[in-house]
Amino acid sequence: MIVDAHSHIASPEAAARYPMPASLRDPGAMIEGKLGLGVTTSVVGSPSGAGPMVPMPGAAEASRDPDALSRLHDWFAEMVTTYPENLRALVWVHAFATDRELARAAETYRAGPFAGFMVNSSVDGSYLDSPRADSFFDMVDECDAPVVMHAPAAPAAGTGIGDLRLLEQLGRFCDVTVGLSACLLSGRFERHPKLRLLATAGGGALALAVERLDDAWHAVHWTAGRHPNGARQPNGARPPSARPPASPLPAAAALPKAPSQYLSQVWVDTATPSRRALEANLDLLGPGHVLFGTDSPPLDGTSAQYLRMIAELPDESHKERILTKNAEEFFALRPLNAAARPA
Repeated sequence: MIVDAHSHIASPEAAARYPMPASLRDPGAMIEGKLGLGVTTSVVGSPSGAGPMVPMPGAAEASRDPDALSRLHDWFAEMVTTYPENLRALVWVHAFATDRELARAAETYRAGPFAGFMVNSSVDGSYLDSPRADSFFDMVDECDAPVVMHAPAAPAAGTGIGDLRLLEQLGRFCDVTVGLSACLLSGRFERHPKLRLLATAGGGALALAVERLDDAWHAVHWTAGRHPNGARQPNGARPPSARPPASPLPAAAALPKAPSQYLSQVWVDTATPSRRALEANLDLLGPGHVLFGTDSPPLDGTSAQYLRMIAELPDESHKERILTKNAEEFFALRPLNAAARPA
């Protein structure tokens, strides 16, 4: 058994309304193609809710349309119950949703055969360190559910990018990097110790940025020589006499531990064509926090490519964890039963 933790399919309604690659429109063909490679189960979700997967006028409003979302999730549930051995699905949630929208998302998760939530790394140009996302994280706590972070159709980090290819491959990659970093530095994981977050796109550039995050946490030049929690400077010198900070820091700057100390709550997938990135993630997070994920569909050929990359790893026990065990544990995957299926 191999589990693909990052895959997508599109409902007939979405395919009729928006431009979609053909590979998204045929779940059966997707399953058969992956079975040919030994991939038995795919965790699917919509990266843009009920809206289009590419920037379009009115996309933000369409993504969170409550009736369209309800139909989308009903279709996901139908696909999972049609292919119980091969599919699991995620409930898409708008991170700045109203209490009513969040309650509906929680009800959908609890009532159907869903494996967790999918949330975007940025929303309308803002990241999830915004207080507007507080209620979302509270809801996730109450559901005790895993969260998959995926870049939106129009990521904040893609502002100004006109080439759709560059937006897809780099803008969204950078958006996951900044979105995950914002959660780490702002104290999301400190305030929500049960939070389990899987960052797609291989976690973006987290493995290259984590030292920068810790430097940002120190931020001595913004606090008149003081560490945010009032301790000595990193070099051991005593801070100078109190002076107004050069620039105000958010209240969450008093994070009691460096961002790198919260990585036990972070997982990443293998959806990156870079062998160096995979090795860096294994070095940073350990083999228990990397899940096989392909972003296929819509990306073609990545399943075989990433399977080859993992097969070349020297440690056999790492391969088993990445391909199967980590996803089973992260999503609490288990056989479906009648009680778990929607009426």
